[in-house]
Amino acid sequence: MANDFNAVGRRKKAVARVRLVPGEGKIVVNKRDIDNYFGLETLKMTVRQPLVLTNVGGSFDVLVNVNGGGLTGQAGAIRHGISRALCKVNPELRPALKAAGFLTRDPRMKERKKYGLKAARRAPQFSKR
Repeated sequence: MANDFNAVGRRKKAVARVRLVPGEGKIVVNKRDIDNYFGLETLKMTVRQPLVLTNVGGSFDVLVNVNGGGLTGQAGAIRHGISRALCKVNPELRPALKAAGFLTRDPRMKERKKYGLKAARRAPQFSKR
């Protein structure tokens, strides 16, 4: 299919493979409707932000395959993927998406645990005796 656009979005441990297909604006995440997948309204809003910003919400169906991380990370990864796919649809949308910060890969990751500590920075409890 030449008229569908693919992109990958990432955030923390979450990876979202996004496909934009001409349609009427349905968003399907892991073969479930967005309303069934994300419980919180803020997460649904996060996913829809690039579509709202560029006013193409009603012209594409969004098919997403996402795994890894938690729900917030997955929502951020989907937003990143949708934004990248929209840049492929129409390169003129890029400045608006970039200004909104949707094309930036969030680099924050879990810090590794260090030896001698209980977690990344959590030291064992101090005792005088």
